Amino acid sequence: MSSEVALGMPAVGGSVLLADPRGYCAGVDRAVITVEKALDLYGAPVYVRKQIVHNKHVVNNLAARGAIFVEELDEVPMGATVVFSAHGVSPMVHTEAAERDLKTIDATCPLVTKVHHEARRFASEGKHILLIGHAGHEEVEGTAGEAPESITLVEHPDDVDGLDFPADAKLSWLSQTTLSVDETMETVRRLREKFPQLQDPPSDDICYATQNRQVAVKEIAQGADLVIVVGSANSSNSVRLVEVALEAGAKASYRIDDISEIDDAWLDGVEKIGVTSGASVPDNLVQDVLAYLSDHGHPDADAVRTADESLIFALPPELRRDMKRAGTT
Repeated sequence: MSSEVALGMPAVGGSVLLADPRGYCAGVDRAVITVEKALDLYGAPVYVRKQIVHNKHVVNNLAARGAIFVEELDEVPMGATVVFSAHGVSPMVHTEAAERDLKTIDATCPLVTKVHHEARRFASEGKHILLIGHAGHEEVEGTAGEAPESITLVEHPDDVDGLDFPADAKLSWLSQTTLSVDETMETVRRLREKFPQLQDPPSDDICYATQNRQVAVKEIAQGADLVIVVGSANSSNSVRLVEVALEAGAKASYRIDDISEIDDAWLDGVEKIGVTSGASVPDNLVQDVLAYLSDHGHPDADAVRTADESLIFALPPELRRDMKRAGTT
């Protein structure tokens, strides 16, 4: 159990500060529920392309219920039901699914879908898109697939130095939704400096949940001896939380999947501890960490709230249609 403290209150010795917001965002919640409802409605197996969200515990739990996770659609039997992950897919994947007569349920986060729409619009206007993101990440692959001839990937601020476009080139930028806000804005600053004609997207693409979790971890990291971030290694937003915590002043920060990965030595001489989790992490894993800390001489956590989140996304329309026909909710 945790109590809540006002923003900016000094922490007492031996304190544990719990970031709020943390854990599941609306897009992740929608994606996980989509697979659960699909299993209930259609029965097992339901195939899922890639991990539905980047958390191994969530994936393992759904697999135990009958979800089968595959890397590519050629692993899915003809005519079967397949769910597309929250990270989005390229048009080529939709085409392949149609060719294999697959029943598809698209659980792409609506905020990622927005970026796809922007990529198509910019490309149709003849603009070249500078996509800020990490090579190989599923979200980047999906967005880049919307206009592959019109997109150049920019992974780090220093990559801007190597870009070469004529002064009259029509340029715009987009970004992966789960990046470090500060690093992305530094990349954009350098892009604007080099290419004054650069056009911004209608709104920053980094999602509200990613931003909120980074603001919250900054608050609990100030003066912290240790910040523990719960999240899987392939979760971009979880990895960024560790980086942000260190940049905000934490003496040490570690990412863990669960309490089995905590090293008791991390707690030696530690007084102020911060705890948070990535946007694809169920809260029971965080509660396990709090119980572990309590068992090791650290008190119940004080929640530090920096934002309220109430956004809810509707389930994919194709799933809602079938649920209505079946008389289920």
